[in-house]
Amino acid sequence: MDEDSDMTATAATEHAASWYAATANPAPERPALAGEVACDVCVVGAGFTAISAALHLAEHGFSVVVLEAVRVGFGASGRNGGQIVNSYSRDMDVIEAKYGADTARALGDMAFEGNRIIRERIATYGIDCDLRDGNLFAACNHKQLAGLREHKALWERYGYRELELLEGAALKREVDTERYTGALVDHGGGHLHPLNLVLGQAAALEALGGRIFEHSPVTGVAHGEPAVVRTARGCVRAERVVMAGNAYLKGVLPEIEGRSMPCGTQIIATEPLGEARARALIPNGLAVEDCNYLLDYYRLTRDNRLLYGGGVNYGGDDPRDIEGVIRPKMLTTFPSLADVTVDYAWSGTFLMTLNRLPQFGVLNGNVYYAQGYSGHGVTCSHLAGKLIAEVMVGRRERFDAFAGIPHLPFPGGRWLRVPFSALGAWYYQTRDKLGI
Repeated sequence: MDEDSDMTATAATEHAASWYAATANPAPERPALAGEVACDVCVVGAGFTAISAALHLAEHGFSVVVLEAVRVGFGASGRNGGQIVNSYSRDMDVIEAKYGADTARALGDMAFEGNRIIRERIATYGIDCDLRDGNLFAACNHKQLAGLREHKALWERYGYRELELLEGAALKREVDTERYTGALVDHGGGHLHPLNLVLGQAAALEALGGRIFEHSPVTGVAHGEPAVVRTARGCVRAERVVMAGNAYLKGVLPEIEGRSMPCGTQIIATEPLGEARARALIPNGLAVEDCNYLLDYYRLTRDNRLLYGGGVNYGGDDPRDIEGVIRPKMLTTFPSLADVTVDYAWSGTFLMTLNRLPQFGVLNGNVYYAQGYSGHGVTCSHLAGKLIAEVMVGRRERFDAFAGIPHLPFPGGRWLRVPFSALGAWYYQTRDKLGI
């Protein structure tokens, strides 16, 4: 699940009823914006992209104001699977084939940086967010296993050496299921409590003088120098603006919404399993995701629950019965959990682009945006925040490597993109089941 919080009008006033919200570190409730304020940079949204950008900018000495419609981390930044997955939703060979060797090299040089930024933030600011090492990418058939071998060789070509291919008994030592043919372990990946990560970075931002206003949905942006960002009760005059609402940005800047599509995904968290039962499932505590087009992802929490996610709803609508959607997936992987109760079930929305690569850009010279991580938002959003700050201190090259990638609208336009995408997903899901 991608990242970033809602800044447009919404009926919600608090975080979704997730395990993350139930175990969040204490955080103040910030006031709503009232009246007029001025700053160097106004950041719209308070998820990973927004808070990463705001914190980097504050470290560079900019005065920063953050506007959030609900609470810090309200959107997918506070609801996702919590997996630190390196690189992007498209692999480097696809990027090179479609956009050329220079773009592939530029993006490849940054493919593992988001992970490093997260770990640096945790260490520098002492953020308590249950960081653990290790991811496992699981192959459900021999074709997917061959793909993992190619993936390992490709990442190693870009200088990444933390990968280990597993088959047979070695795989069973990491995850106790009959579902997989083999797997690739990324020892440099990991997982964490994403809501506590964004809350910790928000606190660090405020310690550096940044201001955060919650319950302040943005109603419009007036372009100019300065730009004016309006809410129902006030406005921010800023030399520069960062639009960082991702899938929850609706109706404020239509020019950056037409080439992406909101998608929903769902997660459940079981009752505590006890340490012995939990470790029997995933002995070394790795985060796991499979290689299917519509993938499952899961991991253990600090209190030994199994957190299990999957499914995609194109358009972002929530299913009526989240547990009914996800529990059968969990039992396909771990039939021994048939007696286990589900304590939490929630959903969140990520933003998908047609080419599965993030959208970066600038409007009218001073309104920056980064969005559309297509399922790799935890790491790439942190990279995006750093690149936005680099642009504002005069270093454009790395931001421009992303901004130069063309993005086409989804086939069918606004009204038919959902059924067309669902049809495409059915095709790829069928191929996964048949192993072709």
